[in-house]
Amino acid sequence: MIRKANLTDLNALAELALRLWPNHTFNEMRLELESLLKNPSAAFFLYFDGDLPAGFAQCQLRHDYVEGTHSSPVGYLEGVFVLKSHRGRGIAVKLLSQCEHWAAENGCFEFASDCELTNEASYAFHLRHGFREVNRVICFCKKLQPEQD
Repeated sequence: MIRKANLTDLNALAELALRLWPNHTFNEMRLELESLLKNPSAAFFLYFDGDLPAGFAQCQLRHDYVEGTHSSPVGYLEGVFVLKSHRGRGIAVKLLSQCEHWAAENGCFEFASDCELTNEASYAFHLRHGFREVNRVICFCKKLQPEQD
C-alpha cells in the first residue's frame, strides 16, 4: 500500500530517510522532515508492506529555474528509497508515479530529478522511467577565509 505521509509518520519516515541521506542525525532529519511535511509545496509518499514502512519518495514543487525545463512550477523528485529486502518489486516506480500524479495535480507540466554522477543505479532508473539527461555538473568550492573556532 502507498499513501501520502503525514505528521504521524514522522519517525518512520525519518528512519527510512536516514538510509538514503545518512549524513544527518535522527533528530536533524526529524526536524527537517517535520518542516517539509507542513509545507504544501512538498509531499512524501510511503510504501507499506503490511504495517512495515519499506519505502518512500519525496517530491516538491520548484518555482526557481530547473535545468532542462520550460515551465514553472516543476515537480521535482528529491529522493526515492526502498529497503533492500523489498527491491526489484516495482515499488520505486509506484512511488515515482505517485509523485508525478501529485505534481500534475499541483499544476506542473514537467517533472525533473537529479542524481550523483557516480550513482549508476539511479541514473539507469531515471532513464528507464522516461527521464532524459539534460546536463552534467561538476561543483566547485573554495574558502574565502579561515574558519573561526
